[in-house]
Amino acid sequence: MTNDGQLPSDLFMDLDRSGPMPLYHQVASRIEESIRSGAMPPGARLENEIALGERLGLSRPTIRRAIQDLVDKGLLVRRRGIGTQVVHGPVTRKVELTSLYDDLAQGSQQPTTKLLDRTDVPAPQAVAEALGVEVGATVVHVLRVRFAEDVPMAVLENYLPPEFTDITDEDLRAHGLYQLLRSRGVTMRVAKQRIGARAATDDEAGLLEIEDGDPVLTMSRTAYDASGRAVEYGVHCYRPDRYSFEVTLVDK
Repeated sequence: MTNDGQLPSDLFMDLDRSGPMPLYHQVASRIEESIRSGAMPPGARLENEIALGERLGLSRPTIRRAIQDLVDKGLLVRRRGIGTQVVHGPVTRKVELTSLYDDLAQGSQQPTTKLLDRTDVPAPQAVAEALGVEVGATVVHVLRVRFAEDVPMAVLENYLPPEFTDITDEDLRAHGLYQLLRSRGVTMRVAKQRIGARAATDDEAGLLEIEDGDPVLTMSRTAYDASGRAVEYGVHCYRPDRYSFEVTLVDK
């Protein structure tokens, strides 16, 4: 990184300008890598949006979205009269639109999956409402246990619309669900999510290797693509001694 805040051009040489991954996400990921590696130390200033966009041949809205994503993560801060700076101190990860597989992989923990069920089933009412399909329409039901370093972390139950019936058992064992959706051209833009806690059921306790009735964290989520179409509905439970949710609150 130069003294005037200019990032090296080779950092962005492999941007995929025609693939399904949004350009703003690719730019944000590369800047995030520079911050986490120490190439951009705390207090370093980033060149302005217009200059960076012109240098990379990208629009200003694309650069603005990339920078805003990093501001939302707590990696950058906008300061009036100074510009955009890398923040001091540790960074706390926020609740965001990623999967548990993504979270574990980014945290340098090796995720593995035990697939318990993958079947095409008639959509019950709650699932039909979440996915925007008719009650009884065929949907894909997936039930898995996610492990990190051979320790069970979560029981993951998901439902997918019928266009994803080509997803195989082997796909689900080898990859995260969001990886599979992205590989099929799905760009997830927004999700409606609810986080809670309750006692584990007997089945969940056995799968998570905890005592019957022990507490678990819960999350239900419906994810939507760029057109506003629901592409996934999930109901998950997590071991609270192995997983936690962290949220950054901002006064607006």
